[in-house]
Amino acid sequence: MRTLDIDAEAEASRIVSALRAQVRDATRKRGLVLGLSGGIDSSVCAALAARAVGPRNVFCLFMPENDSDPESLRLGQLVANEFDLKGEVENIGPTLEVMGCYARRDAFIRQVEPDYEPGWSSKIVIANALTTGGYNICSLVVRDPRGEMRKHRLPAQVYLGIVAATNMKQRTRKQIEYYHADRLNHAVVGTPNRLEYDQGFFVKNGDGAADVKPIAHLYKSQVYQLAAHLGVPEAVRRRAPTTDTYSLAQTQEEFYFALPYDKMDLCLYGLNNKVPAAQVAQAASLTEDQVAAVWSDIAAKRKVARYLHLPAQLVEQVDGGASADGQARR
Repeated sequence: MRTLDIDAEAEASRIVSALRAQVRDATRKRGLVLGLSGGIDSSVCAALAARAVGPRNVFCLFMPENDSDPESLRLGQLVANEFDLKGEVENIGPTLEVMGCYARRDAFIRQVEPDYEPGWSSKIVIANALTTGGYNICSLVVRDPRGEMRKHRLPAQVYLGIVAATNMKQRTRKQIEYYHADRLNHAVVGTPNRLEYDQGFFVKNGDGAADVKPIAHLYKSQVYQLAAHLGVPEAVRRRAPTTDTYSLAQTQEEFYFALPYDKMDLCLYGLNNKVPAAQVAQAASLTEDQVAAVWSDIAAKRKVARYLHLPAQLVEQVDGGASADGQARR
């Protein structure tokens, strides 16, 4: 299914043109601010931003915290250097400590692992609908200081508590981004690709908050095509997609998606464009039953994503305010 192939230069030019208009006319700002995580999406957004408004008008932020992989900072700075972008390191660990992010998370973890203490590591994993007959089952994986691993199935309230605490990380990063955006009179760039945007793989008022989202229409496979064309460093393009949220290494499919991004892209494209399940199955090396299960999982996650995309609800429309879809009324 080669329909995911794009003309990378034509697409880059289209996005750059849209970004220029959005900065100049819609937001009326002087430049762009974005967080650089060392991942493929933020790296492509940085390259597009540099093209759109010039490197001097792009400000990058590197925001590690206590659980961050040091490789994220190294790769983020590598990208900034590649595109001649200025930036600043803002370590949000102390802020999260004061807010109780880690203490709140650990208190919920101890409800299922009473021995959990400093020096332990953890992550949440999901047994997805392909392996559990249609249900996503959440578990906590912990590693003690000796390296012993344990796995516990999570009650709903414990899962929600851990996620609520870790969501402080994305919301704190966004606070920092908007501080610098206000200081510089810049707009904030959001970096979700189409798969993440469609499926709600973002934190409301955290990494989901932004003034412009230049790659939200692109499947992640297409983002990789743009990355190669734009000259994103190979080390970033080789890195496996990761959440970089928990202290144990965690892939995105462990935490959220049913399949690796390339197969998810094919399934999502097939569903969006009414491609027969048999054709999608052949392209993605899946069975038709597996494609049906993934489509069911996509539909379920879209129901969750509706709330994440929802603007603040009003009793009645206010003149001069935002319409129901969040767009300014004229």
